[in-house]
Amino acid sequence: MLTNNSLASPGTSAGAKTDAVATSADVSANKDMFTKLLVAQIRNQDPLAPSDPSQFVNQLSQLSQTEALQSLSKTTSASASVLQSLQVLAMGGQVGSQVSVSTDRLRLDGSPVSGSVNLPSASSATNLVLTGADGQAHTVSLPFHSAGSQSFTIDPSALGLAPGSYSISAQTADGARVPVEIAGRVDAVRMSGVGAVVLQVAGVGDVDPSAITGFNGKASQVAAN
Repeated sequence: MLTNNSLASPGTSAGAKTDAVATSADVSANKDMFTKLLVAQIRNQDPLAPSDPSQFVNQLSQLSQTEALQSLSKTTSASASVLQSLQVLAMGGQVGSQVSVSTDRLRLDGSPVSGSVNLPSASSATNLVLTGADGQAHTVSLPFHSAGSQSFTIDPSALGLAPGSYSISAQTADGARVPVEIAGRVDAVRMSGVGAVVLQVAGVGDVDPSAITGFNGKASQVAAN
């Protein structure tokens, strides 16, 4: 599922054109007003104490700088919009892919969820702590593992965990907290209300692309390998 409201809404294009026309009209009006004021200033100056010509040059220069900045602002805004659309299209190609997400939360629906923790050193017992919306903590103990990545699977049915959102953290035997990565499928890509790209990952929910730590291919590709 790939959605991009800025591309899908027919009114957006017309609105953008209307804003561009309005901005152009404002710039033209400001330029005409500036020119009239400048002419009036020249006509009404004291003949016995004429203004320094360099002042008029500076004023014209300021007008040119203002117009250039307004033009740059419009160009930058348009470029940002295009870049966001390209990001959505690029990430849209990953829909259906298996990814690893660095996260501190889970969304359980009854299906097992896989993940891993990266141990900086050997740990005799690493505890995963899942806390539900009700504040109740559930601990899952992992066996001894040497330094490196330790995989785990959370089976909600076996652990008696009801569907819903949970926070998750991991702590080694010596009390050190280690980051948790959850494996899931990219189900959708969309634009948020503030124009950011958001990925919907099964077992996690909405995530920022920067939270993705690895793309592991699509299900058919993973099975083939």
